Amino acid sequence: MTSMQVAIGMIPEPVRDCAAAPTALTDQTISERVEKVLARMGELKLDQLVIYCDVEHAGNFTYLAGFFTRFEEGLLVVDASGSMCFVLGNENFNKAGKARLDARAVLAPVFSLPNQPDTVRKPLAELLREAGIEQGARVGLAGWKLFAAAGEAPDGAGERFDVPAFIVEALRTAAGEGGTVVNATNVFIGPGGVRTTNNANEIAHYEFGAALASDGMLDALDAVMPGVSEMDLGDKLARRGRHTNVVTIAASGPRFVGANMFPSENTVKWGDPVSLTVGYAGGLSSRAAYAVSTADELPAGQRDWFERVVAPYYTAYARWLETVHVGMTGGELFALVDRLLPRAEFGWSLCPGHLVADEEWLCSPVYEGSRERIASGMLFQIDIIPAVPGYAGASAESTVAVADAALQREIEMWYPTLWSRIQARRAYIEGTLGIRLSGEVLPMCSTVGYLRPYLLNHRKACYVVRT
Repeated sequence: MTSMQVAIGMIPEPVRDCAAAPTALTDQTISERVEKVLARMGELKLDQLVIYCDVEHAGNFTYLAGFFTRFEEGLLVVDASGSMCFVLGNENFNKAGKARLDARAVLAPVFSLPNQPDTVRKPLAELLREAGIEQGARVGLAGWKLFAAAGEAPDGAGERFDVPAFIVEALRTAAGEGGTVVNATNVFIGPGGVRTTNNANEIAHYEFGAALASDGMLDALDAVMPGVSEMDLGDKLARRGRHTNVVTIAASGPRFVGANMFPSENTVKWGDPVSLTVGYAGGLSSRAAYAVSTADELPAGQRDWFERVVAPYYTAYARWLETVHVGMTGGELFALVDRLLPRAEFGWSLCPGHLVADEEWLCSPVYEGSRERIASGMLFQIDIIPAVPGYAGASAESTVAVADAALQREIEMWYPTLWSRIQARRAYIEGTLGIRLSGEVLPMCSTVGYLRPYLLNHRKACYVVRT
């Protein structure tokens, strides 16, 4: 392996290349999703699967339904036979007819906002029986947590849940004597989870959000200057009326003052650490650096920040992109990052790479000792977060897909415009940034690998030099 050095210099910024509109999921993709869920239910010997939804935890529900229940709870009951039924509150009941699949609907006012009318006047357990929960059935309940050490099956009998207790109690009552309610989040995530890989249509669909976040990040980076407010930077990030899947961050200087988590009237000041983040279904972009033009303008005692933090971080980031491939284990990828950027020295604590979908963090096969294998169709955030005492962080978090030759051919055939964008991004990353992408890595946005460490110099960014 050649020696890699990280330099900073005057290089062109990436192009803004988000498509004019998102690619819709096809009916065929929805049918494939249904079949994958039913097959997984069979593997886990489930008679019925109940999928929970609220605004923060909607991905599993949306995977089949195509919509989420916003400010109400909601359930989708899937029978092993393939029949389905929504259980919805007052203000989402009319969405059942708009869903991407054919399903009955049961009105459950208990899922509605406080003090809304209850015209049904039936206990939730009875409504769940109407929705298809059978007495004596083995019922899987899918929330959003596995309640297990990474790579292990849910603990014990799988009877720990992250869903509201009143729903769990009603399900147990509906299943009755001889029935069982088990945690079935592993239908969707973790080893064998149906949502951990994507087909060509899904990758095209999710690329829109990843690229939209990336374009917003470029606009925000170009707007960073002393005196600009956090709110003005936030306006560059959140766009096109899309629903963000994380809190939008535009923070300069001390964070969370007065417990505030949102962009404020605070302005960028010379020498401030700056954090910028925006995410949509399909991908997130995040950057962390200093509001300075050169290393000499960094705060006293931090002028070696580039050598101490940025260069090691960027080296690990680049090697991640050059090494990841179908079939390698998550443990191997974890060990690579830990060798290049040792946790004991650089303070990172999360998974150095995790899967994304409608939500910003789906799950991760990348953890210490992981035997889970990287699979074709996985969408990754390159989420390595150094935290070195006495210094601000460095971040160039972006989204990539991992795809084998067969999947790449499908994308090229069915989505030639997307394929052209991917190839242009690859050319920039390899030709301008000097990162030799793994042949199975598809950049989902133009800013993969793009990091300006000194934010007041809009022309200088990191790149790799080989010796």
